[in-house]
Amino acid sequence: MSKQQSLQEAVSSIKDRSLLALGGNALHRSPIAFVEELIRQGKKELAVIKTAGALDIDLLAAAKSLRSVYAGYIGFEMLGLAQNYRKGVQNGEVTVHEHACASVIAGLRASIYGVPFQPINGFQGSELPELTGLVKYVTCPFTEEKTAVVPALRPDVTVIHANIADEKGNAYVDGALFEDEIMVKAAKRVIVTAEKIIDSQAWDVTPQIPGFLVESVILAEKGAAPGSCAPLYTIDEKAVVAYLKDPASYVEKVKGAVSHV
Repeated sequence: MSKQQSLQEAVSSIKDRSLLALGGNALHRSPIAFVEELIRQGKKELAVIKTAGALDIDLLAAAKSLRSVYAGYIGFEMLGLAQNYRKGVQNGEVTVHEHACASVIAGLRASIYGVPFQPINGFQGSELPELTGLVKYVTCPFTEEKTAVVPALRPDVTVIHANIADEKGNAYVDGALFEDEIMVKAAKRVIVTAEKIIDSQAWDVTPQIPGFLVESVILAEKGAAPGSCAPLYTIDEKAVVAYLKDPASYVEKVKGAVSHV
């Protein structure tokens, strides 16, 4: 049975106040087409899990669709700060659940394992546990040493962008997988957008994402643009800079666009 849907159909299933995990990393292979459709459909009060976010998070903040973020880094790498996200936080519109990237991953793994928290090392000397309250300490029952733990993060929906998928939801990423596989396994539901959809009998590579975990798959050519989707296209720096200079116009353009995906 085919799991292929239109972008509009898949996004219509997202409820306001959902906790979304967005795949990719910063300006690389993030599901931008999906994020833009969230904005077109007026989704509100969204919470997002992301190790390192950029346009996806900032765009939701600019559109006033963002409620909170669990992340280790939000910014545009060499192109500058995420100003709309920053303003949203400063104005009290966006709540930051500040993590390190590794602790986001640990929280997702806890959900995969079906446990309420995950031990993690590396916070020695950091004030993050005390400042955020997201890191607690327990006594290890085996060594009796003080051990840092982080709570489970279970997305309502994980959305990733892949190079290739088939009608059954199997998906292949050509290049760095980032945290996509972990996000997929941790989530209650999974949606895949892809540059290309093939017949399930036509694979000549092995998909990393198994279709039985995926609820729906969407054909979304240039679905990560203006970010990159290696090796198909690189970051469109001109478009990203134009967004940073005038995000309001970009948001209005997104809202007024008719999706052909």
